[in-house]
Amino acid sequence: MTEAYLSIQGVNKSFGSFSALKEIDIDIQKNEFICLLGPSGCGKTTLLRIIAGLEKPSHGRILVGGKDITALPPAKRNFGMVFQSYALFPNLTAYQNVAYGLQGKKFSKKDIDDKVREVLSLVDLLHLHDRYPAQLSGGQQQRIALARAIVLSPDFLLLDEPLSALDAKVRVKLREQICELQEKLGITTVMVTHDQEEALTMADRIVVMKNSEVVQIGTPEQVYDEPNSPFVADFIGSINFLQGFGDMPQRNIAVRPEHIRISAAGTRGAMQAIVKHVEFRGAFYRLLLQPTADSVNDYRDCLLTVDVSAQMAQHLKLAKHAVVSVEFPQEKMISFASEAVVGA
Repeated sequence: MTEAYLSIQGVNKSFGSFSALKEIDIDIQKNEFICLLGPSGCGKTTLLRIIAGLEKPSHGRILVGGKDITALPPAKRNFGMVFQSYALFPNLTAYQNVAYGLQGKKFSKKDIDDKVREVLSLVDLLHLHDRYPAQLSGGQQQRIALARAIVLSPDFLLLDEPLSALDAKVRVKLREQICELQEKLGITTVMVTHDQEEALTMADRIVVMKNSEVVQIGTPEQVYDEPNSPFVADFIGSINFLQGFGDMPQRNIAVRPEHIRISAAGTRGAMQAIVKHVEFRGAFYRLLLQPTADSVNDYRDCLLTVDVSAQMAQHLKLAKHAVVSVEFPQEKMISFASEAVVGA
């Protein structure tokens, strides 16, 4: 792999006796889109603020393009930042908000006008250039904030939960637009989120954090299909844990709901289970199954979450109290050491 463009090396941060970050090491390539993902309080926003220079690390350093920027103030770091709250000036128009950061720089009025119009076009809001923030929707305000962040051609872009204040449909649309814009500009981007779907759909790589530490770094496919701990498996997507499964009593076995196969009751060699609950989710049904006492493995106390297509659910006439056969494809089973505990 080539030398990292943005390198976070041995970063620690303490507030008194509280450790907010512990030995963070992350190498980010140029033009890469990275998501910092984890539950509230895990340290992801503190790490973003350290990259921005808004917080100083207790130990460690930050390098950009091989240059140590750890001691540089935010104004000297050449980055763009977008916050959850938009942070637009309410008394300035969309055009004026974007142009604000260019004022006082060595740009002519024509250059400023060209740059502002270019980025407003990139976020598809040039036609609303004369509107004030109060006259714009939440999604439009966030796109103006994004335009303001990129108008100075920053070396990297920092996004702090930029979509969490928006409603679901707007959020989906804007995450597509952010990804398109990031790819078009080729700008190195680090985004903080606690939303697993955002991370899975937007990131080139995901940095999963827990209790002030990085617990796994990988592509969306890697952290979903090959989680390295029960915590990662449980935090990203839904999962079933089966302790002492089959011929692996010393392991905790996990399997995603969509990977469990079900068929008509009585399939030879399969586990039998009773449907306890059926939840319609549009393209698929989510089932809650309870294995029966005479199953191949005695999992009477285990409730299984299983996702099946709407077509399969209708074919099997699935309903509450129905009995089905359940099979676990070996190639989709995830194995953890038995001492690992979910949520530890």
